[in-house]
This record gives sequence, C-alpha cells and structure tokens, in this order.
Amino acid sequence: MSKQTIAVIFGGQSSEHDISCISVQTIAKAINKDKYDIVYIGITKEGHWLKVDSLFDIENGTWTDSTTSAVISPDATKKEIIITSKQGVTTKHIDVIFPVLHGMYGEDGTIQGLFELAKIPYVGCGVLASAAGMDKVYTKIIVDDLGITQAEYVLVRAEEVEGATKGGSPTMDDLVARVEAKLEYPMFIKPSKAGSSKGVSKAHNKEELVAGLKVAAEHDTKILVERNVVGREIECAVLGNAVNVEASGVGEILAAAEFYDFDAKYTNAESKTVISPELPDGKTEEIRNAAKAIFSAVDGYGLARVDFFLEKETNKVIFNEINTLPGFTSISMYPMLFKETGLSIEEQVEKQIQLAFERRY
Repeated sequence: MSKQTIAVIFGGQSSEHDISCISVQTIAKAINKDKYDIVYIGITKEGHWLKVDSLFDIENGTWTDSTTSAVISPDATKKEIIITSKQGVTTKHIDVIFPVLHGMYGEDGTIQGLFELAKIPYVGCGVLASAAGMDKVYTKIIVDDLGITQAEYVLVRAEEVEGATKGGSPTMDDLVARVEAKLEYPMFIKPSKAGSSKGVSKAHNKEELVAGLKVAAEHDTKILVERNVVGREIECAVLGNAVNVEASGVGEILAAAEFYDFDAKYTNAESKTVISPELPDGKTEEIRNAAKAIFSAVDGYGLARVDFFLEKETNKVIFNEINTLPGFTSISMYPMLFKETGLSIEEQVEKQIQLAFERRY
C-alpha cells in the first residue's frame, strides 16, 4: 500500500506563532509514518512560506534558515505544492493538509479558503466556523440564539479608540461612558480576534479601561469589553462534524495569575490543568451538551475546544469562547481531555486526518 502525502503547515503571522511551532512537534510525532509521508511547510512571522526539511529543524528553531519556498497551488485540478529553490521550480502532489496554525491567518478562515479553492482535504473547521469562532463578537451573536448564558459585553471599534486618542469624536470619555453604562468594574478588554489571550487586560477603573482599550486596539479592529465573571474556568473538547459531534469530559484551569493570560498559559509553571474536576451535580453534562450545541451552531468540523465559566455565586454555566484549532502542546487541554477518554494522541491525530478525507465540499 503506497503512502499518502500530508502537508503539515505551522508557524504563521499571528501572535501565536511560537505556540504553533510547539504544537506542530506534538502532532508530527503522532502522525503514522507507515501511512503518510510528511511535507513540512513553515510560515514565518513575516508571511514567507518555506519548505522545511525535518522535524529536527523545527525543534531547534533553524527552519527559518530554509532557502526553499513552498506554497499551495490554488488550482483545484493540481492538488500540489509549488516548490521554488536555487535549482528551479518543481511541484509535489499532496493528498491532505494538516494546518497547525493558531490565531489570525491560520485559525480565522483565511487559509481554509485557500484549501477550499485547491479542493485539497484538510483537517479542522471550514471557512465559516473558523471565521466565526475566531471572532469573539460574532461567536456571541451566534450563541445568543442557543439560549446558553454568556457574559454581557460592549463592542468598541479600534478606529474609535484611535480617533479618540487623537482628540476626535467620539472622545475617550464617550467610549468610557458607553461601556460604564452597561458594565461594572472590574471588566475584561479583549481583541475580538486575537488568540492565546494576547492583548487581553482586566480593568478595575476608568484609567485601566482606557489603557486596555489602547492595547487591544493594537491587536484587532474590534474590541470586546466584557463583564468579569468570578468562577471556575472549565473547558471541553469536541470532535466530529456539526451533525455527529462527540464531546470529551471536562477540564479545569487553575491560573497562576489573576486571569489566564498568555504568560499564565505558557510561561508560568504555577498554572495547572485538572482533568475531570469535581463539579456540582449535572454541570459536567450541561457543559458537554453546550459545547456540542455551540460547535454545531458555528458549523464546526474536525475539532474545537469550548471554554466556559462556572460562576461562583450562582453555579451558572457561562460560555466564554470557542477555539477551532486549539493548542496541541504537551500542556494543552484538548489532547489531554480526549486522552482521558481512552483516545491516544496518535488516535486523535489519525481521526482528524480521516475526517479531513470525509469532508464534503
């Protein structure tokens, strides 16, 4: 039986570039080498697509030294990579793509659109689910119709913040008044489409709100200002498609910092994850059912991690966000949750590849 060729794409232009370079190592090691030949394509922070010779080059960080470019041809009759080196231009047929890209230009539907144009099977959510899931504001709009509780919020445009900073209208006082009319301090300020909590801050007063708006405006065109929810951070992993979706058990985040920001996630050893935490009766199933409903509502495919709060005072399950291409590092919740159900990382990766082949265009 001849092997199929899988293109594994990693890196990317988002703030989560470095996390992608770690996730890809976990996934690459889990791919069945008896079934697939792997072609690595690394995208630099500047957006240059490079052919990477080996996993070793990714592990030691030298992959960006490659002088060979590799891009996906959008020609649906070709299903190939165009490789350009000092020796000239060649092509290589590929059967399936595994994008290991988090955040903007990888998890937001943009690169998925390229895969759709090329008619190449690919792992993960499609254009709509990726775009909607990446954009926290539009995810909230979709979830509003499901009757699932989520935190109250106010939308602020980065253009408004930038204009107010320069003395334009609306003024910064106008923006603050709009937010304060609906929300009480403390509150969270989040770029609508930034991932791994980049650009996220917590405001306890007007001064911190203004500072947080300015920081968030550097990361996205839309800013979500959201009610602070005091409670436990609970996550659930899902796989399948919008009709047939399977949910894992749940996990809990014990953040070392005041909130689970980028440093708390990836650099603070005091942050911990707990698989199958004790929750009040019925809450685990409520979270699992809500995760499946949200995945279906955004037209999810392949995999996603859905995040919730269990509010301290009320025990209400409150939806936070969905990640359509969650981290796959050694400390990432998604692979650990399904591993707890008896599905090894190797089996998870193979399942995602098979779902890619089953995708209907």
